[in-house]
Amino acid sequence: MNNTYGTKIRKGWSLTAILLMVVLVVSACGSKPAEENGNTNNAAQSGSNELEQIQSAGVMKVGMMGTYRPYNFLNDQKEMDGFDADIAREVAKRLGVEVEFVSQEFSGLTPSLQAKKLDAIISQMTITDDRKKVLDFSDPYITNQVKIIVREENNDITKLEDFKGKTIGVGLGTNDESYLRNEVLPQVGDFTIKTYDDVISSLKDLNAGRIDATINNLYALKPIVDANGFKIKAVGEAIKSDQAGIAVRKDNPELVAALNDALKGMKDDGTYNTIFKKWFGEEPAQ
Repeated sequence: MNNTYGTKIRKGWSLTAILLMVVLVVSACGSKPAEENGNTNNAAQSGSNELEQIQSAGVMKVGMMGTYRPYNFLNDQKEMDGFDADIAREVAKRLGVEVEFVSQEFSGLTPSLQAKKLDAIISQMTITDDRKKVLDFSDPYITNQVKIIVREENNDITKLEDFKGKTIGVGLGTNDESYLRNEVLPQVGDFTIKTYDDVISSLKDLNAGRIDATINNLYALKPIVDANGFKIKAVGEAIKSDQAGIAVRKDNPELVAALNDALKGMKDDGTYNTIFKKWFGEEPAQ
């Protein structure tokens, strides 16, 4: 190797090294604005709890069916209305945020909550041991008595044992469906369970004789029956009592505590009683 050739090689390596240093410096400088504008905020948000995130956003996204009068439904102005909607608005106000309603079928609410498309579900979601494995709940905000519902002329079904060999309608993904499949079927024997995405569809089928009975609570049924003139009736004693709570994603103690504080405050100052009487025409059971 001669000296001239060696000198050229050294100069070539020096130029390469200089260019590499320039690229590294430019890259480092270019990364700072991204960090300042986005990455820092994302890191701070991921480190905050969900209550803080909701309050920072100024809005709580609440999922509900929107087809379950008088609990939650779209009124004539196409606004979400009902007992659940009023509870949601009052809770959001006490958290210092607005409420944004997201309406969908009941069976899709839990997946949407877990996918972080919702912050909470306030849609008559019964608190059960199975649901508590995947969701956290506030304290109960209502207790409902569930009864058997049949056509007016039907005198053959008055108790659960009479379900054998019959077709019984129930809401898809509801606690009532789980109750029929897991508790009633093993005790009573074979009967057919037909599921529905909303209450009115099940009552239409019951009224038309396409199913033999359904189970539900009277608060939910009365406005639908009155509006549609269905010839149906409740029979026998209440078969069970359900308590509904506000559902949120697991491991959110701060959010659950804030929801419980809001519900307690509503009951202490009489706001809850006012909402309850507005929709059900009576004082809540003690």
